[in-house]
Amino acid sequence: MNGEQLRDALRSEMAVTTPPPPLDTAATLAAARRAVVRRRAAWACAGSAAVVLAVTGIAAIGAPGVDGSNGVSPAGPGPLATPQPSSQTKEPWPTGADGRPQEDRTARAGSRYDQGVRLLDEIVSIVPAGYTVPENPPDQPADEMLLRAHQAQFDAKVNGVEAWSYMSSAALAQGERMGLLLVEVHTVGNQLPTEPCALARQFWGMQGECQPVTVGAAQVGVVVRPGRDDRFDQWAAYRHPDGVVVYVAQRAKLGDDRPGLTTLPFSVPQLAALAVDERFHLQ
Repeated sequence: MNGEQLRDALRSEMAVTTPPPPLDTAATLAAARRAVVRRRAAWACAGSAAVVLAVTGIAAIGAPGVDGSNGVSPAGPGPLATPQPSSQTKEPWPTGADGRPQEDRTARAGSRYDQGVRLLDEIVSIVPAGYTVPENPPDQPADEMLLRAHQAQFDAKVNGVEAWSYMSSAALAQGERMGLLLVEVHTVGNQLPTEPCALARQFWGMQGECQPVTVGAAQVGVVVRPGRDDRFDQWAAYRHPDGVVVYVAQRAKLGDDRPGLTTLPFSVPQLAALAVDERFHLQ
């Protein structure tokens, strides 16, 4: 599953104001991947250009899926509804690596795409001792969850500046047990909240019990216990002084089809420290 599909699947719920009931994220993501496969087949038969899907806010990547598409995928949309370029606005998508406007929000080459790859590499680099990060199997069926995923997505143009979000995820394994670690970064220009816990509760529209955690001179919002929407067990949120926002989320269970980890990989202080880590401070 690619980044666009993951965002479409995970963030579709953000369009509603009432938090949804607990989801089987793995099943949701799997269904989204199957839908994308069918949609692309239809496009090919029609000989039409790629269809652009509307995505709400910023927030999820077509990355590994917490809900079943790859064990490392984001689950929700972003906080703000970003209109797509259309024939009415005449505003094209950002210019891609080939010098032409992108087909949709997702960058599939170029510097923005490279930032998504870099984010995944940084996730792998901070995995604690005792865990492995399995690779995606070759020829993986479209309805199976990815174990590693990354995406770069255009969110909006604010005062002439392009605001982007990067989302990458990876399954963390201990033997046959697997959990999920996901990082999402929003570049300068995002309109996410400033207060740490308000920022944390904006992640994919999920709510929960939040604690402010001090890391050096920084204040980080950490949701230590989710509400009804429990796609992740814990997540931390930090806004850098320049406006870049970083979310780091962890989940003990990758999907319903395999056993989960007995404990979360990171403690609350460690999760907060990761949100402040300069390795995730991307532009």
